[in-house]
Amino acid sequence: MHLLVSQLGEHNAVIISQKNLAKLVGVTDRTVRNSLKLLKNENWIDIRQIGQNGTVNAYVVNDRVAWTGKRDGIRYSLFSATVIASDDEQPDQNQLEHNQPLRKLPSLFHGERQLPSGDGLPPPSEPNLPGMEPDLPAKQSYDK
Repeated sequence: MHLLVSQLGEHNAVIISQKNLAKLVGVTDRTVRNSLKLLKNENWIDIRQIGQNGTVNAYVVNDRVAWTGKRDGIRYSLFSATVIASDDEQPDQNQLEHNQPLRKLPSLFHGERQLPSGDGLPPPSEPNLPGMEPDLPAKQSYDK
């Protein structure tokens, strides 16, 4: 429980494999499974499975997972989580240090409801865009 809480950050859940949980705590996978079962049965955490095999889960602390209404016959669980993944669980673990950085998503401006699309323009080289100069206070004169 202490490890899960220490990883929460601003979220109410942690997504981690049982293998990594065991490694971080320094116990066996079986001990982790037994401990998680106890925490769930005692209502300390809620467990939501991620994927199909059940070894990677979201461990939700101090809150019930909010299930949305059915949409196309499927109910969705909504929560925010810290995700912990180790390099030894990645199929490309030998290339991780050589991956290109991801492209940055443009952010929405106040009032916009759609992200811009297309290749975009290069960033302006001007210190201020025309018409968007900062409104600086006027200098006060102290000469009398």
